[in-house]
Amino acid sequence: MITQIYSIQTVQEALDCIAAGADRIGLAIDTGVKLPNQVSIDKAKEIFDAIGDKAKKVLICVTDSEEQLYDPVVYLKPDVIHICGYDYYATREFVKRIKELVDGIEVLQAIGIIDESSIEQASYYSEFVDMLILDSVDKNINGIGAAGFTNDWDIDALIVKQAKCRVILAGGLSPENVKEAILKVRPWGVDSFTKTSDILPDGSSVKNIEKVKAFIQNAKEAFALINE
Repeated sequence: MITQIYSIQTVQEALDCIAAGADRIGLAIDTGVKLPNQVSIDKAKEIFDAIGDKAKKVLICVTDSEEQLYDPVVYLKPDVIHICGYDYYATREFVKRIKELVDGIEVLQAIGIIDESSIEQASYYSEFVDMLILDSVDKNINGIGAAGFTNDWDIDALIVKQAKCRVILAGGLSPENVKEAILKVRPWGVDSFTKTSDILPDGSSVKNIEKVKAFIQNAKEAFALINE
């Protein structure tokens, strides 16, 4: 059972989240599509180098072509590549090639929870990716996720039961609702971006470490309950 915190923009944010108990740290770079809280590839390298083996490093990518992913992934060597665009989803061929290029990397495919059709989509991708992340969809945002509201936990729970890979639950999870979500959905992990961040006047955000601590503590309590 893991906790995953997105979208990190500085070394200090990463280290503070790890100190708070985060198992995975995620950041986004520009691979052709603008995402909230993107960092430059050099900043991503600085953050990943500082993390080292203290936590798993997740690279968030939105693209319309897998060819845009290979060079940054080889350079940054994340533990996980998170594919979350509307136009490009991981393929069996991509999974095979990226694992040849970066030893030990895992592929995390985002599934936007729209309605019950998302169950079939999730089942398909669970056949060949390492993990799914179930997230909310806001078409005003370029990638699946970062919407700030919850999706249908009943659908999420069905996906978790049927999936052939590990499943991370995302979508508007907060310190206040993460325990309820885990007890209902029973995912392998949970993810937070918007509800553990503070919004700045310019619309950007920074991590609120106290919220991160509360989120992780409540998640761990819930995971302990379902594993009793």
